[in-house]
Amino acid sequence: MQIYHKIQTIFKRDLTKKPAPIIIGDYSLPEFEYLKNNEWVWTEKVDGTNIRVMWNGNGKEINYGGKTDKAQTPFDLIKRLQEIFEPKIELFKETFGVDDDSEVCFYGEGYGAGIQKGGVYKPTKDFVLFDVKIGHWWLQRQDVEQLAEKFGVDIVPIVGEGTLQEAVDLVRTGVKSKWGDFTAEGLVLRPSVELKTRSGERIITKIKHRDFII
Repeated sequence: MQIYHKIQTIFKRDLTKKPAPIIIGDYSLPEFEYLKNNEWVWTEKVDGTNIRVMWNGNGKEINYGGKTDKAQTPFDLIKRLQEIFEPKIELFKETFGVDDDSEVCFYGEGYGAGIQKGGVYKPTKDFVLFDVKIGHWWLQRQDVEQLAEKFGVDIVPIVGEGTLQEAVDLVRTGVKSKWGDFTAEGLVLRPSVELKTRSGERIITKIKHRDFII
């Protein structure tokens, strides 16, 4: 199953400086600028490591991966993933079938102590879901929520909805994390209706609080 695609920051960066700051108003993709006044859905960006939970439909096992096939996932995080998903193999069969050609991937974030500095989210490692892909189809938010409930996993929370500039203004001042009394890393933003670029890439973007800390 393919790795999760890169998420572009809303604005371009000034690469003549280190660290490279964002250039407010200079959009990194023309699609972002065109859609800037449309409604976007904002979810909290979790500070962690990318995780893939993969079901290939052969009815035998669940596979786990990181951001790339070569990425090393901490042992205790793998153990936590196994605790969550291994008892649910029959549920995978029931939900997605056992066709060898079917591919299902739960994309999420591994987070917690040892991954995020200071272990702000929680003192142990855990998993939170943010996307699901079945074959060539990315599921809509409501469908991802239903699968999260069915499989008993957390899903990244929706922080709000609005324009890109409204999201930028919110992140600039700092968004309180849904995990506790600390500032969230930032927001991931998607059009309220799933869209793609001319090249077939998903239109999805992000903005981090640290981009405004000089």
